[in-house]
Amino acid sequence: MPYDLKPCAVPEPSATGDLTLFERVYPAPTHAYRSPFQRDRDRIVQSRAFRRLAGKTQVFTSRASDHFRSRLTHTIEVVQIAREVACALGLNEDLAETLALVHDIGHPPFGHAGERALDRCLQRHGRRFDHNLHALRITEHFEQRYAAHRGLNLTLAVREGIIKHSRDYNVATHPELADYFLDQSPPLEAQIIDLADEIAYLTADLDDGVESGLLEVSHIVRHVRILARCYAAVEREHPEIDDKYKFNESLQLMQNTLTEDLIANTRKNTAAIGAKSLADIRRHPRRLATFSPKVESERLQEKQYLYDTLYTCHALDLEHTKAEEVVTALFNFWVENPDELPEGYFEESEQEGLARVVADYIAGMTDAYILMQYAAIKRTIRR
Repeated sequence: MPYDLKPCAVPEPSATGDLTLFERVYPAPTHAYRSPFQRDRDRIVQSRAFRRLAGKTQVFTSRASDHFRSRLTHTIEVVQIAREVACALGLNEDLAETLALVHDIGHPPFGHAGERALDRCLQRHGRRFDHNLHALRITEHFEQRYAAHRGLNLTLAVREGIIKHSRDYNVATHPELADYFLDQSPPLEAQIIDLADEIAYLTADLDDGVESGLLEVSHIVRHVRILARCYAAVEREHPEIDDKYKFNESLQLMQNTLTEDLIANTRKNTAAIGAKSLADIRRHPRRLATFSPKVESERLQEKQYLYDTLYTCHALDLEHTKAEEVVTALFNFWVENPDELPEGYFEESEQEGLARVVADYIAGMTDAYILMQYAAIKRTIRR
């Protein structure tokens, strides 16, 4: 593969004064046996925001069943895939693992429904909610574990990956991100995270959808091409096993198919441009971590199937409506009654603006905690 970033110590900045991928905002001594990215990984895992992922919705709320994925269990599945891809491609596995661990840390409660509601609330105040940028705020500002500074003091490579793993930004609209190479492509370790995320949830959401009773295996097999292909292969090899085991085996085969295709196609893409270094990756105008055309078509077809049959189904639509009601009501309440915010947030509003601070407070909550706050505020309003 084109390059390998496996330092055991933080290198000196270049002669031009440019930041290196291993540099932190605040100087930190090197560690005797942990690389910079391993230290970043440990800082993320020990953060409060990471622990709260256990109480945040992936697709189904944890109140419905202990078997459904939470944001935390989904994150662990993304880590497994990201490390596998990084290892196969000769990339830095520690960086890939760290980016996978942090990729969802900025999500608010109630999954994408909560994020949409929070974004709509902020738009009324001329602001937006972006979970990637919120993740950066968490790691740079909200986490307080060190005496000398706020934030986790992560390396530049991890901070860049937090921002750019799933989308690109430009300096005209986000001048505050100018230090993150916005005119260049991110390293491959960051590029693979978004697709590892896709592989994880495309597999898991079919599994949880069947577990919930909202999807039927027979319907999935008839309508999802990649799963049908895998199911037929499993039936040929294990015609005698129960249908539920055929489905489980098919999901595993589908995940392996997607993962192996990502590895093979990314290797093909980097070879095609003759990439030998990170600079070659950065200069290329398009992302090189992609699926092959056939598998990309199947991925999009499955994604549309999940949207049509699961994400927008009546049962989940009721949950989404409730989520939007809770988030909107709490946002409006604290904007109208800022003195009801916790003391630290009230003080922050003078620098960040009240709407942003209220959104920050809500975004950090777990599903259970935000429902407790909603119940308490409803009692306050009734009084």
